[in-house]
Amino acid sequence: MRGRLHPALPVEGATQAPTNKMLKIPKKNIEEMISHARQAYPTECCGLLAGNSGIASNTYRMTNIDQSPFSYLMEPKEQFVALKDMRKKGIEMIAIYHSHPKTDAEPSITDIKLAYYPDAYYIILSLAEPMRPDIRAHRIIDGKAEEVGITIV
Repeated sequence: MRGRLHPALPVEGATQAPTNKMLKIPKKNIEEMISHARQAYPTECCGLLAGNSGIASNTYRMTNIDQSPFSYLMEPKEQFVALKDMRKKGIEMIAIYHSHPKTDAEPSITDIKLAYYPDAYYIILSLAEPMRPDIRAHRIIDGKAEEVGITIV
């Protein structure tokens, strides 16, 4: 998927976004996404979060076949395997994540244009300050991005 399962908040503690919506992510999943972003640096990483009742429980790392610092394209076979695993476990896709190696954790014009899943959260991990990764979540619907708070559980 080209820029489809995308998506910043300081890791030290979740910040309240301007809306009353919150995404709940366990610390282990936050750490897994940050590790993935650091390992993929200087290219963008990408992946999926899945779980139940709006709480992530599983992280699915995907290969960025674009191998680009500016875009990502998820490896289709890996996506299929992840979706099959979700079905088997009785969980659903909650979020699409990707990293911005050098820029902030806000959706780019391309991220917004390629956001095809209105029910998914789009998480972006910024490594602009490598020792202080920033993670933000957004809902992207009809070409409009709205930041959503993240609670680390």
